[in-house]
Amino acid sequence: MPKTSARLLSLLSLLQVRRDWPGALLAERLDISPRTVRRDVDRLRELGYPILSTKGPDGGYRLDIGTELPPLLFDDGQAVALAVALQIATTTGAGIEEAAARALNTVRQVMPARLRRRVDTLQVTAVERPTARPNPQVDSGVLMTLGTAVHAREVLRIDYASASPPEVDDNGAQTPPRRVEPHHLVTWGGRWYLVAWDLDRDDWRTFRADRITPRTPTGPRFTPRELPGGNVAAFVTSRFRGSDGSGDWPCRGEVILDLPAATVSRHTREGIVEELGPDRCRLVLGSWSWPGLAATIGRFDADIEVIGPAELKAAFARLARRYADAATDGPSTLTTPPSGR
Repeated sequence: MPKTSARLLSLLSLLQVRRDWPGALLAERLDISPRTVRRDVDRLRELGYPILSTKGPDGGYRLDIGTELPPLLFDDGQAVALAVALQIATTTGAGIEEAAARALNTVRQVMPARLRRRVDTLQVTAVERPTARPNPQVDSGVLMTLGTAVHAREVLRIDYASASPPEVDDNGAQTPPRRVEPHHLVTWGGRWYLVAWDLDRDDWRTFRADRITPRTPTGPRFTPRELPGGNVAAFVTSRFRGSDGSGDWPCRGEVILDLPAATVSRHTREGIVEELGPDRCRLVLGSWSWPGLAATIGRFDADIEVIGPAELKAAFARLARRYADAATDGPSTLTTPPSGR
């Protein structure tokens, strides 16, 4: 029989794997008697592990939710995955950078030498794409409150600091908090957003989490509505692409490039590429503006044939004038076509 300490760790590891364990099965897996299982369960309870006894023909045990976080056991893969995740936690914008660093140090200290070497050789430096404005940090308490309301399906009352000045009524008082049904907490481009049904505006809204101040208590429970598009990914993508609700880019064009389809596909995230020959393909792509779309297509070092629409051809002509001016000391003789925007 293994020593008591090793046996307790084995028992704890088994209890973390599945929800319910029959006592007889635990005894068989640990190669001990059911009476020893009962004594070991009592020892784990004394150490703070909330283990419940389950009723039934065989009787059994369940590791329940407690008021404090007891020590946990991880297998090798889980420990390495946790260490890597903690290294990149600084890019979440959730305000947990210091806590993640302390947690990583704690996990590393108790790792076996073989795992510590694996983690130390995988040093991850998380570098975010540079932007004109840094992504705002969100208070982790706010994220927890929003996530809890999403899980519980409870109406939230929130104060929302929009980019425009706060609305006031005729008496000069600010408008009351907004009432929303929270459905999803998502990240997009390094920022956190709450996808919710706005009860006062009777429509779907996407709120920036860093501008939300939750009110307490929460409201009544609600029955979830169906998101437009069928899932949260399609909904959020459509909201950030355009304002017409179609889920598509405001500007979409079609061209033929003298490049292999495989080459174009590697550098096109959301475009549709169709092979027309060994060194020729059709590309359908979208963007916020026609000049922006033309500039994106122009980055391919190849001859371009514009299929349509006319706005895209006009945007290419406009960029041609700008590039010609940039290559000479003075303005070119080309006339300026309409922007097509």
